[in-house]
This record gives sequence, C-alpha cells and structure tokens, in this order.
Amino acid sequence: MECSMTETTDGLMPFYAMDILKRAKALEAQGRTVCHLEVGEPGRPPAPRVIEAVRKALPQPQGYTNAKGMTELREGLSAYYQEQHGVTVDPDLILATMGSSAGFILAFHTAFKPGARIAITRPGYPAYINTLLGLGFGISEIAVSPDQGWRLTGAEIEAAYNRQPFEGLLFASPANPTGADVDRQGLADIIAACERLGVTFISDEIYHGLDYRGPSVSALELTRNAIVINSFSKYYCMTGWRIGWMVVPEHLVRRAEILQQNLFISAPTLSQIAATVALGERDYAEEQKAGYATNRQLLASGLRELGFTLPVAGDGAFYAYAGISKFSNNAMGFCEQMLEEVGVAATPGIDFDRTDGNGYVRFSYAGTAATITEALERLHRFLA
Repeated sequence: MECSMTETTDGLMPFYAMDILKRAKALEAQGRTVCHLEVGEPGRPPAPRVIEAVRKALPQPQGYTNAKGMTELREGLSAYYQEQHGVTVDPDLILATMGSSAGFILAFHTAFKPGARIAITRPGYPAYINTLLGLGFGISEIAVSPDQGWRLTGAEIEAAYNRQPFEGLLFASPANPTGADVDRQGLADIIAACERLGVTFISDEIYHGLDYRGPSVSALELTRNAIVINSFSKYYCMTGWRIGWMVVPEHLVRRAEILQQNLFISAPTLSQIAATVALGERDYAEEQKAGYATNRQLLASGLRELGFTLPVAGDGAFYAYAGISKFSNNAMGFCEQMLEEVGVAATPGIDFDRTDGNGYVRFSYAGTAATITEALERLHRFLA
C-alpha cells in the first residue's frame, strides 16, 4: 500500500481516511475481507420511511429547489430546534447544504474576507485545515490534550489569540476524532471568550444526537451570533446523500444565499425530500445510537486490553482515538501494516494532528458489534 505523505506547497495533504478506504476496497475486490473502522459511516441505512419517500418521488421530475432549500425541509428544521433545543429559529435563516462540507465553504466565504485567519483545535477533522488552506484562509491551531478530556476552554482560546490573533473559531462538539464534547457551561465559556475577543464562532454540530452522557447543547441556545453547521450524515445514517444544513445570523443570511446560488445552486432535491422525512424518524436514529453505545464500550475495553492507550472513551460521536506508543511511532505505517496483514482498516492520527498524530490511531465504532468483535480478534493476532 502506498499513500503519499507529501504535502503541497500550500500545506494541503491527503485525507488519509479516504486513502485507507480506497486500499481497503481494492483488497475486497481481490477477495479479502476487511473490518471497516476507518471512516465515520453508520453501518445501517436510513430509516425505511426515508427510502420509501424517495421511491415515491423518483418518477417525478427533480429540478432545482430554492437556493436555501425546500420550504418543508427548512420548516421541519425550525421545528427541530424548537423541540430539541427549546429555541425559535426562523426558517429564513436556515440553508440546506450539500452536506456539512458545503456548509463550511459557505460559512468561511460568508463571514470572512479572503486571507482571514480561522482557529481550529488540534487534533481535529482534517477537512477543516485542508478546506481552509485550499480556499486561501489562514489557520491557527489550538492544541487540546487527553489530560483535559480533549476539551477546549475559553482560557485556551484567549491564550491562542494573544499569541496570534484570528477572526474566527471553528469548533466541534462532539468532536472528531476524539469524541470529546463540552457541556452547557463549557460551551458558554467558549462562546463568551469569542465574544470578548470579537471572534466569529462557527459551531460544527454534525454529531449532535450522538452524545452518551446527556442531550446535545446547540450554540443557538446560548447565542444568535454563531454560524451553526449540521448534517444528516451521522445521526440520520445518510452519509452518501450529501445533505446538511446551516443556520446563519440574520445579517449574514443574504450573503450566504447569494454564495449558495452561485457555488452550489441548491442541495440535491431527492436528498432534501429524504431529509424532510428523516427529521420525523428519530426513534429509528435512537435505535442506531443505542448500538453505537454498546460498540463504544466493546471497542474501548478491547483496545485497552490489547495495550492501546485510551484515557477517555469519548462522550460523543463514534470514534476511539487510541494511543499506539506501545507498538509504533509511525501511525501511517502501523495502519498500512494492520490493513495488509489482518484486514483491519483504521485511520492514522496524522490525519487529525500533523504534529503529534503519529502516536495515535482513530477507530470508528459506527458499524456493527460483529465487525468490532472480529476486528479485535484480528488485532490480537496482529499485535501478537
């Protein structure tokens, strides 16, 4: 397996999770079996009613929708915020997007001038840094540590700002790859720090619903100045449908709409239809979440028994960010060898942390318990 680790002159690097997935698919095409723990992709399809709604819609012409998205979807999302978070959100402030990825692009271009500097946590989702660099924005990284449960604090934001000022902060809770989340007080601390510094806050909430210690807290419960980005990919099991949404402050919504019109026209119509129905299928989503909770304990205990370092299992999402210092100081080499020899696919920590990531590997437990059990057995053989 050959995954190039050479970055471009502007710092762009591959998304190694996708490189690992590509090689895993190639091995499967050769007749090998692979335990997929490399990507954050639910192992179950969307709810049956979602599939049925799309089946019924297929015979009809599928043209563009309003650039902001179907009225029914945006009204459904407005109701979601009222029911789940107790806040009133005008549907006109909501845009349906082509997954959270398009939401990030729209947010950066809507809220900041070219070249503005945006702060992100390290470790963090690799597409943050690569998207920002690819769009010509600057980056400030704020390191978080396992000693604090990988959680960001307002004090750390202020310290980073004093070292190098930035215009925006992009923050996820629950986070990828650590699964760390902040409670209401912790999120309020982060938002207050941004307000004191005049920093625009972008809240990545795509793992909302997948909290294992209590209800997810949206930034909209604490401020209306934040840009909130969410997706149907994770909680609603709709990764390939490429459908998400964003909530934008009133003074930015027209600019976001204009950018959407020109960059993406609109989110896919069939996916919007599916998403509208998915909002009413939370019972199904909660069933999947119960499975993730079981997988979380199974994987965490199994990894610790094998010698991986896992001080915290993570309170949300569906990832274990495990230390590999007992086995290797080369995360990519470790993952490549693990895949080739025993067919276990996981993501090297350098995807999430270019400084200290060689000491970590991220395992996803979004699949089935059977896959995790098989993967742990294979890991036992590999490490032995």
